[in-house]
Amino acid sequence: MPMDPQQIIEKYQHAIIQIATATGTGTGFYVKEFDLIVTNDHVVAENAEVTIAGKTFDKALSRVWYTDRKHDLAFLSAPANIELPAVPLGLYEQMKDGDQVVAIGHPFGLNYTATQGVISKVDRIREGIKFIQIDAAINPGNSGGPLVNMSGEIIGVNSFIIRGGDNLGFALPVVYLREALQLYQGSRGQASTRCFSCGSLVTNTNIDADKYCPNCGTEVKLPVIPEKEPEPVGAAKTIEDILTVLGKDVRLAREGVNHWSVKEGSAKIKITYNAENFFIAGDAYLCQMPSDPSKIKPLYQYLLQENNRTKGLVLSCVKQNIVLSRIMYDLDMTKENGAAAFRELFEQADHYDDYLKHEFGCTERLEE
Repeated sequence: MPMDPQQIIEKYQHAIIQIATATGTGTGFYVKEFDLIVTNDHVVAENAEVTIAGKTFDKALSRVWYTDRKHDLAFLSAPANIELPAVPLGLYEQMKDGDQVVAIGHPFGLNYTATQGVISKVDRIREGIKFIQIDAAINPGNSGGPLVNMSGEIIGVNSFIIRGGDNLGFALPVVYLREALQLYQGSRGQASTRCFSCGSLVTNTNIDADKYCPNCGTEVKLPVIPEKEPEPVGAAKTIEDILTVLGKDVRLAREGVNHWSVKEGSAKIKITYNAENFFIAGDAYLCQMPSDPSKIKPLYQYLLQENNRTKGLVLSCVKQNIVLSRIMYDLDMTKENGAAAFRELFEQADHYDDYLKHEFGCTERLEE
């Protein structure tokens, strides 16, 4: 029975996974039949471990087990002890030009965004591979998300767009995904990659000289966790050193290039390094504006008084959110003074969040 886009979103929202690395973000989705998270190879970006998050679980680390550069696919381990729903894989062979589809993902960090469109061409061939060309808007962050037909079945993996094109999006047909899942099934638990030259599966048990396909000799790279993780440099390294001092796991905190996010009590704190303007901003998202209009003016007065009293910390309103911020210039920040400054931000964020709720009836911040 045909579904509308809202029904599709409701069906998929718990199976859609946010993925982040030190260099970017993307989308994945859970395939219960194989107990794996599917995404694009370019989303994991040669990382053997990435950060995942979903509707029913907080940030966690996930192991990348399979990569496929030719088809731009990667398979990740699912979160432990979390029940995720089953979403069906459809039949690409039944799709035709003009069929309606829905692309689901996290473009620009906007969680669980769905865009509806139609299949412009069901078998657009690029570099010897069939792709589904769609006019549904696909943006950065959608990569790796599912393309769903109006029966609620996955018929493709959102893969890429043509820059400058007018909604020219492309998804890898589900037939290639099924083939890759079945190919990897016999090597579960092993770091694996598919040779982009001959298509054979290369694992840590058959790889030749640790870097060559045993069948055709093409140089390949397994998703293997390095003995020593590459460290960031400059201000990014100082920020991660500070987070480590403050007891935060930097691997979980990373949300793309020069972006980090941590929780302190009920407050969510986003840290950004603006390399162009040489400053580091810490923004603690607290509660939201009170629902009682009579409380708003006293709240504004209090925020202004606090800003006059505190040094280095600024309270502001961003739409409905109350935000506590601190800015430091990169040349002025050291591991020691940065740790002290952000420790104060973390502590005061938790304090203000509780105080504003109690004194002014501010409401719990809505999170996607």
